[in-house]
Amino acid sequence: MPIPAADIDAILKREADHDCPGVGEKHICVRIVGIAELPTRFGEFQIAAFWNNRDGKEHVAILRGDPRGAEDVPTRVHSECLTGDALGSLRCDCRDQLEVSLRRISTEDPGLVLYLRQEGRGIGLLNKIRAYALQDKGLDTVEANLALGFRDDERDYAIAAHMLGSLSVRSIRLLTNNPSKISQLTALGVKVAGRIPHVIPPNPHNRFYLETKAGRSGHWIDFEGKPHLPEQSDPVRVEGMGEGDARATEARDA
Repeated sequence: MPIPAADIDAILKREADHDCPGVGEKHICVRIVGIAELPTRFGEFQIAAFWNNRDGKEHVAILRGDPRGAEDVPTRVHSECLTGDALGSLRCDCRDQLEVSLRRISTEDPGLVLYLRQEGRGIGLLNKIRAYALQDKGLDTVEANLALGFRDDERDYAIAAHMLGSLSVRSIRLLTNNPSKISQLTALGVKVAGRIPHVIPPNPHNRFYLETKAGRSGHWIDFEGKPHLPEQSDPVRVEGMGEGDARATEARDA
């Protein structure tokens, strides 16, 4: 069941004056400023809008059911990608990840998709296009970011951690192939009770990009597109992974 209207009014009244020491190194503080119904082609949701004291960007949570006080909530933390999410670019798998997660969450009660305005793995839209131009000249996605003076991944999940706290979520099962996302959220106080593999088969345009994410950034990506049970949480083996790497991944995921 969705959050009732009377409860929404109480949440917004409580959040109106919310102030706190913040989460993470940059002391991120967020507050809920609106909750509304969101019927979509993927299912019926509610959407919660968040103000934050860091970047002036509007981050949102897409809610299926009422997550307050719930444990093991299936959750996708998705970073904005204009070229993929809106324009259907085949250079990445972002739109596929978003659509698959919305379809999955639409079957849950409760379930969450946090949509974070962290374009280009945190480097912004303009720099992402500059990185694309470098990739057109032969660099991989990591090399392009480094050439522009950025780290492999500049994303910060403190906002996501506080959003989950504002929604009173007790623990989550994270839809992800990114071990760094799990470790960062855990370090920020989020209880990640398990991982749900987020299997997206590659296309000819993004295969090298995904291979780079797996080989250089440690993502658990299945290049064969084999079926996985929803509760399966073992790490996905990737091409080129040796036994030592597999054991280390298994230990990290345990």
